[in-house]
Amino acid sequence: MDDRLIATLRIREVVENWVIFRDSGNWPGFATVWHDDGWMTATWFQGPAAEFIEASRAGLESGVNILHFLGGTSVEVSGSRAVAQTKMTIQQRASVHGVEVDVTCTGRFYDFFEEREEREGREEREGRGAIVRRQPIYEKDRMDVLDPAASVRLDRTALETFPVGYRHLAYLQQAAGHVVMHGLPGLRGPEVELLYTEGAQWLAGADQPGVRLAG
Repeated sequence: MDDRLIATLRIREVVENWVIFRDSGNWPGFATVWHDDGWMTATWFQGPAAEFIEASRAGLESGVNILHFLGGTSVEVSGSRAVAQTKMTIQQRASVHGVEVDVTCTGRFYDFFEEREEREGREEREGRGAIVRRQPIYEKDRMDVLDPAASVRLDRTALETFPVGYRHLAYLQQAAGHVVMHGLPGLRGPEVELLYTEGAQWLAGADQPGVRLAG
C-alpha cells in the first residue's frame, strides 16, 4: 500500500478516536491521540492537551452535554508531519434563559500532526502519529428550542459580539458561566488565512505549529 495512503488512514483513525474517546469518557484512550506537548483551542478552552482532558472529564461528570460528529477528511503529508482538515459538527444541549435548547455548530477540525519515535528504556519503538495542535474552524451555527411550544429571547447585542460562525454556541456557553474566546477562525477572514499559513509552515519544517491565540 502507498505510504501516503497508510499515513492518511492512520491520521483518520486518530481523528475518529478523538471524537469517540472524548464523547464516551474514555480518558486513557483520549490521551493517546495527543503528543505530550499537544495544544487544544476551543470556544471555552485554550491550553495543554492534558488540561483539556481533565476539563472535559470534569464537564462530562458535571452533566455538560456536548457531542461531536465527523464528516470527510483531507490530509496533507510532508515527511513525518501532516495537516488534517476534517468536517465536523459540535452539538451542545443546555438551558438558555430557562429554556432547553440545542446549539449545532458546523465547521472543521484543523489538526497539526507529527509522527515521533518513542523509546522504552533503551529500546526504540515504532513511531507514533498524534496531534500536536488542534484548532477548530467555526463556519456556522444555529440554536433550536427542544419544546416546539417554547421560545427563547436572546440578547442581540450580546449575541453579535461573537463571530457569526459560533455566536449561538458562544451565547449558550457564556450563559453557562464560561469565558468564551473571541476571534476564532471562521469560514473566511484573516484568522483562518493565518491558520492556513501556519499549516503550510508546519509542513515546511517550522519549529512550532503556529502561535497560540490571544483569546
